[in-house]
Amino acid sequence: MSALSGQVVEYLRLRRALGFKLERAGRMLPQFVSWLDAAGAQTITVELAVAWARLPEGVQPIEWARRLGVVRGFARWLHTIDPATQIPPPDVFGARQQRPVPYVYSAAEISGLLQATRTLRPPLRAATHEALFGLLAATGLRVGESIALTRSDVDLTAGVITIRHAKFDRPRLVPLHPSVTSALHAYAARRDQICTAPKADTFFLSTVGTALSYSRVRQTFAQISTAIGLRTATRRPRIHDLRHSLVVNTLIGWQRDGVDVGSQMVLLSTYLGHVKPASTYWYVSAVPELMQLVAVPRDSRSITAHGARS
Repeated sequence: MSALSGQVVEYLRLRRALGFKLERAGRMLPQFVSWLDAAGAQTITVELAVAWARLPEGVQPIEWARRLGVVRGFARWLHTIDPATQIPPPDVFGARQQRPVPYVYSAAEISGLLQATRTLRPPLRAATHEALFGLLAATGLRVGESIALTRSDVDLTAGVITIRHAKFDRPRLVPLHPSVTSALHAYAARRDQICTAPKADTFFLSTVGTALSYSRVRQTFAQISTAIGLRTATRRPRIHDLRHSLVVNTLIGWQRDGVDVGSQMVLLSTYLGHVKPASTYWYVSAVPELMQLVAVPRDSRSITAHGARS
């Protein structure tokens, strides 16, 4: 093992101990170091990093930028140990990954989505997706977090969900509104009535009693959102936008009610499982309604917010 290979192992170990999964870095950094070893290089330079990043042909510049970004993170860490390490600058390829603007669902659209799930067949598929999409809309949970829930994670007596498989492995508790608890109670009863011998311990079950797959959930969402006319050739709201909608509507409601948003952002960020409040503040710049609310005087926000929501 070369010195750089050993340093990659240590870098990944330290970062993962902080909660970062680093799946892409775990794949790419060993490849990068092997390429450096084959080239006889013992130190990371900008020229070498850029050359490696550009190896794939026929791809968009954003893919080169992602590869270089993986090297940049490693190089920043390695520079503290070996000052000869050069750190590749950002924007070498002039490509930035843009986060899509959230689609903010109205209450009527969410109601329409849930109603459409009842037309699915067989009955367990209908019950499962109505409960799942309702939970996503009401709590802002990530899809992966929800389909990974086990029965013991959902405490319907206390009205609390325990998220154990969260992004960055940051477990958290999510309190439920009584109406959500009631809906999940009804689903659990219906689920157990239909599926008497489940093959998985997950709270949400597929039609054959196994855990749900992310891809099938997305397919079902696309199916019903298209069926009700919400999803079109030019408008493609995503299932993840249910989470975005909860955040946006919460912030709009706070502004409308005169709440000090700054003092509440840490709580909202924690509730959502964001690593830092900056991830939650992104919504302010991403959603025009929120930018408009921030721009007007506090005593005018009630009227403006009402207009933005109507």
